[in-house]
Amino acid sequence: MPLTGEERTIRVGDRAAARGPMLKQILGVGGWTLISRVTGLLRDILVAAVLGSGLMYEAFAYAFRLPNHFRAIFGEGAFNAAFVPSYARAESEGGAIATKRLSDSVFTLLLGAQAIMLLLAWVYMPTFVNLIAPGLSERPAEFDLVVTLTRITFPYLLLITLVTQHTATLNALHRFGVGAAAPILLNVSLVLCVTLAFLFPSAAHAAAFGVTLSGVLQLIVLMLAARRVDALAMPSRPVFDERLKGFFRRLGPATIGTAGLQIAIFADTGLSSLLGQGAMASIYNAERLYQLPIGVIGIAAGTVLLSEVSRRVARGDLEGAIHAQNRAMGWTLMLAAPFVVAFLLIPDLIVAALLVHGRFRLDAAEAAGAVLAAYAIGLPAVVLIRSAVSSFQGRGDTKTPMLVALAAVGVNVPLKFLLTPHFGAAGLALATSAGAWINFLSLYLLAHRQGVARADRPFLKTLAVVFAASAALAAAIFVCDPWLVSLTQAMPHFQRETRLASLILIGAIVYAGVLVTGARITGFSLHK
Repeated sequence: MPLTGEERTIRVGDRAAARGPMLKQILGVGGWTLISRVTGLLRDILVAAVLGSGLMYEAFAYAFRLPNHFRAIFGEGAFNAAFVPSYARAESEGGAIATKRLSDSVFTLLLGAQAIMLLLAWVYMPTFVNLIAPGLSERPAEFDLVVTLTRITFPYLLLITLVTQHTATLNALHRFGVGAAAPILLNVSLVLCVTLAFLFPSAAHAAAFGVTLSGVLQLIVLMLAARRVDALAMPSRPVFDERLKGFFRRLGPATIGTAGLQIAIFADTGLSSLLGQGAMASIYNAERLYQLPIGVIGIAAGTVLLSEVSRRVARGDLEGAIHAQNRAMGWTLMLAAPFVVAFLLIPDLIVAALLVHGRFRLDAAEAAGAVLAAYAIGLPAVVLIRSAVSSFQGRGDTKTPMLVALAAVGVNVPLKFLLTPHFGAAGLALATSAGAWINFLSLYLLAHRQGVARADRPFLKTLAVVFAASAALAAAIFVCDPWLVSLTQAMPHFQRETRLASLILIGAIVYAGVLVTGARITGFSLHK
């Protein structure tokens, strides 16, 4: 006997509940993402050591960054915001037939649009690169290499967009692991290709080919995972029913909002090209470290929370959605705070200890350290934005986050032009941090005014304890670092690495100790 809409909704809720509490899901996604980011860090160390900090490394940074601009616009954030609520609603109203029709229609349209974009990019790549990074035209050798490498990496955009759809489908079914683990293949692919660099015209060509190869591998893995749960999307004639139209009504504002953020990143790329060789590499290296807590914590929490809020809103449980948001924001702050402290206080040490190997120079690490410290100022806001956005997207409202994102960009981009002449690449990061705080605070205040966000007592207690633990961590670094500098000076090798590892161990003990003590004193618990 067919299920009624209400019974399907309950069945979806029961399935989600069976998969464990939200913290377990966040830690599951975050765990896989952590493995991805750690292996990505090892990948970056190898790529930096092989390519060095000169022309090849900088050209690869551009070639890797350019398709990712568009991936961020058409892929993860905007697509998930539109697709997960649409899929959940289709499942609750029409079951497997409705979700299959929606998935296949979206897949076909995505594939066609991305194929056209890929062909245009291949043909007009010199014009494309010149528009995005105009400063490269003054450095012909670098410009030509960037054009060649970007032609190699650009198919990654098509592949990863299709990966994103299958990841979103699995997320809507509360299966988060495969999508979170798939990016590990990017790191494996790049390491493999760079190791076999002797087979390519240069190590930069090998790294570029590794990017596209990873897209192929990720798509295969995600399609197999979707097939196992009978959710594989395949090309078919699109059915423009109300569900597909509803998806596009959500996708439009979400894409514009995400594009607003990418305008700021496009500005980073263009302005960095005008700062001369080395600026793009500094931003790329700082971003890789800065993205570690964002991916492991912020995106993991936002991914799980969007699904959780969508489910609770569909059942009319607004208080439950607010409760889930407070818990997710508390976990996010608790896990992200040590990164903020470390990136602010010892950025040069972090970059140098990780990247100064092989052909990579110390001065390039110091330049990246300045950018990393500037990014750290906005890190708390960045990791919280995904949780704040879920208050709106979980209710199908993608318009409000779009308007807020565009307003933040309206401040962010002019700040980049004002700060860059004085602070160089670090000025770009400072403006990004300012834009992130404007974005987050505006979203949270609007959600609070609409009654869909409210800081409760456990969250405020969490905030107080995290602040105390962060202050203790900062004090420990100030006290111990000078002592470690003198202690490691006599070491013939690995001075920076030993110093950083020691600070991480000391900091972890201090931070965790204050958290546990604070929890006992205040009686807070994120599970309640």
